[in-house]
Amino acid sequence: MLVTTQGIVLHFIRFGDNSIIVNIYTREYGRQAYLMHISRSRRSQGKIGVFQPLFLVDLIAYQKDTREVQTIKEIKNQPVYQNIPFDVVKSTQAIFIAEILSKTLREQESVPDLFEFLTNSILFFDLAEGEIAGFHLWFLIRLTEYLGFKPNIENFGFRNWFDLQKGVVVPYEPSHSYFMHPEATRDFCRITALKINELENMKLSREQRSYLTQKVVEYYQLHFEHLGEVKSLKVLQEVFS
Repeated sequence: MLVTTQGIVLHFIRFGDNSIIVNIYTREYGRQAYLMHISRSRRSQGKIGVFQPLFLVDLIAYQKDTREVQTIKEIKNQPVYQNIPFDVVKSTQAIFIAEILSKTLREQESVPDLFEFLTNSILFFDLAEGEIAGFHLWFLIRLTEYLGFKPNIENFGFRNWFDLQKGVVVPYEPSHSYFMHPEATRDFCRITALKINELENMKLSREQRSYLTQKVVEYYQLHFEHLGEVKSLKVLQEVFS
């Protein structure tokens, strides 16, 4: 069956000499793997640029439920990003976010609310002109709402610790090592309460942002056993250093 859908590129790998397999999170079908034939010509090789991590695409594909890998007939970037590909900070954040999404979005089913959150957030990120260095933090914290482990910060007070294992703010330092210290907990709760158009108000030092990013990744790792090492984290931290 020939279908048309929108999607978000997660990652791709080479398959033989003339093909790639690309994982795309789609509006109608959830996560799907697609085969795309790429010839050796310079023009065809240039088409691989369509499949950069977190790029938005419109595609026409041959879809069959019994197949693990579908086949792309046509694909194009839509809309075309204005800033992400040309801004080293934004492009690095995009690669980091795409890796997290690739390891957490596993379902082959439509989740319209999640897809709308992803696309709207990414488009805002692309066009944002102000302070946006903490976007990945805001994004990953909000994403937990859709993945089922939203932090519980209801009991936040003057001096609290965020327990990563329990996913809740507690009034004492946990006996294990998976927690945020009080200052970071305060920043974490502040970010959680922000709306996307308030990101410019999120003023963090390099050290604060680095610590929070590491702890948010730990939070994901505790709730997704298969997440493993996030390879792009080191690159992200270097770009912000």
